[in-house]
This record gives sequence, C-alpha cells and structure tokens, in this order.
Amino acid sequence: MSEWLVSIAGTPEGARLATFLALFSALAHAVFGALQKGRHDPWLTRGAVDFWLAVLSAPIALFLVPWPNQATAILLVGVIIVHFAYKVTMALAYERAAYTVVYPVVRGTGPLVTVIAATLFFNEHFSAVQWLGVACLSGGILLLALRNLSEETLDPHTLKVGLGWAITGGILVAIYTTYDA
Repeated sequence: MSEWLVSIAGTPEGARLATFLALFSALAHAVFGALQKGRHDPWLTRGAVDFWLAVLSAPIALFLVPWPNQATAILLVGVIIVHFAYKVTMALAYERAAYTVVYPVVRGTGPLVTVIAATLFFNEHFSAVQWLGVACLSGGILLLALRNLSEETLDPHTLKVGLGWAITGGILVAIYTTYDA
C-alpha cells in the first residue's frame, strides 16, 4: 500500500484523497473535542480516545507505511511532544470553562498566531487580502466564543484560567501546524 500512496503523490487522485483525509480529520477532531468536554472526566476521555487511536492506527503505521529514517524519527518525537502538550492544555481548559467558549478560542487563536509567527520568524509576507481573510476567519470564530462567553455562569477567576489554557492551546495549534508541515 505504501507504494500506491507514493505513486499517487502529486496527482489528482492524491489530491482527492488528501482532501478527504483532511476533512475526515477535521470532523474527527471536532468529535474528539466534544467527547473530551462531555459529561465524563476529560482526562479519562482523552486517554481513552488516544489509546484507541493508537490501537487502530498501529497496524497501518507498522505494516503499511515505510519506516522513518533517523531524521524523520527525531521529527516524529517532536510531533508527539507538541501534540501531547496541546492535549494537556485542552484538558485543562475543558476542566475550567465551557466547550462552547474554549473550542472557538483555540480554533480562532491558532490561525492568527500561525500567520503572525510566519511573518515574524519565517519572513513570509502576506497581502492585505490574505490578512483580511485571516482576520475574518479568526475574528468570526473568536466572536462566537465571545457570544458564548456572555452566557457563562462560572466564577471569573476559573473562567480566566480556562481561557488562559484555551489561548495556550491555540498557540500550540499554531506550533503543531507549523511543525507538522
């Protein structure tokens, strides 16, 4: 199967598969987040999701894709560290604030921080239209969080701590977006 995957790279078939996998991943990500914030303990739920994710993906990782070389293996260790930190911040945020506030803050902060970091650290330049697009995307998502925040009944300190973890999660989204690329 790994030969087939390599053979479709850069082809329309590969683009379709990549698009499908990206959309499926986004859906799964939202479902995992909702499950983690559900009525059960967020740590237990996150652990159960990650355990089954490892069990279900292990056969693919072990038998269908090529083994990584040393440089790639080192990068994969970095991926694990960054994603683990992200998952911990999400659990901490979900413990302290509502899903309808935390999730939009994380998802709205991530793209904005990614573009700002690309400008500062990688000297990338974006047009005014691109900045406007990021502002609309992040702003719209953050406005959803602000609207949901108006209905929060938590004490202000707990809510601030939860929002702090959510912003940290958004920064980690920017880090893993850049690092994974």
